[in-house]
Amino acid sequence: MCSRHVLRLAFLLPLAAAPQLAPAQIPVPTDTTHKYQNPAGVPGPVKKSFFKSKGFRATIVPAVLIGYGASTIYGNGLYSSYDAKRDIRNAFGTYRNHIDDYLQWAPYLEIPVALLAGVESHDDRINLGLVLLKSEFIMLGSVYVVKTLTHIERPDESDHLSFPSGHTAQAFLAASIVHAEFRDKSQWYGIGAYTLATSVAAFRMINNKHWESDVVAGAGFGILSAHVAYLSHRNRWGHKPSGRGIGDTSFVPMWSPAGGPGLCFTWHPQ
Repeated sequence: MCSRHVLRLAFLLPLAAAPQLAPAQIPVPTDTTHKYQNPAGVPGPVKKSFFKSKGFRATIVPAVLIGYGASTIYGNGLYSSYDAKRDIRNAFGTYRNHIDDYLQWAPYLEIPVALLAGVESHDDRINLGLVLLKSEFIMLGSVYVVKTLTHIERPDESDHLSFPSGHTAQAFLAASIVHAEFRDKSQWYGIGAYTLATSVAAFRMINNKHWESDVVAGAGFGILSAHVAYLSHRNRWGHKPSGRGIGDTSFVPMWSPAGGPGLCFTWHPQ
């Protein structure tokens, strides 16, 4: 009996001293649902409000001008096209001129003058030329389509292509490009260009070629065409401006025995 109990104890002691095995761990699958969502923990970009977006800021002013112009066609609106024509005729009578045919391009003259004076534009020459061509294409196409669809007769009854004014659209398109290219240098470039464009709109009504509705909407189409061209353009050609202008320019007073006093302009292109 004694020996039997001794053997049983000898067998149980190693079992009691053996280490307890931990229960098997079941691996948890890795969550790959958000694997690429903000991996560094950096806050994501805050989405801008629609009213602060480039699209809204580019279209709000042209939309107001075009909408107001359309609301004053013929005798409609608080101050209709008929009211404006009556007041203009009372003030200017039968006065006519053709200055608006040339003045519509005048805002563009600011560009070469500023560049020759060493004022750098926002875009380089190639991209500026591409934006200009694109905006002209947009303006001419949209104005022609609307003129054809609306079929409104001019005040002088010459044809039915009155709305909107192409001359005014051209002038405000040029003014918008001048403003966009040189506003970082001085706001006076844009002020001068828009003053010329407004003069074109006034002369179109004084010359009895357009209604008030035509010139207001034409201004909207011109500005909108420039803004759309800039928004849709990518600078993939040319190089950014160097900031040095297109060369060294100078004006020096001079006097010639044959011609008297004068002014000498010199240009050293880069």
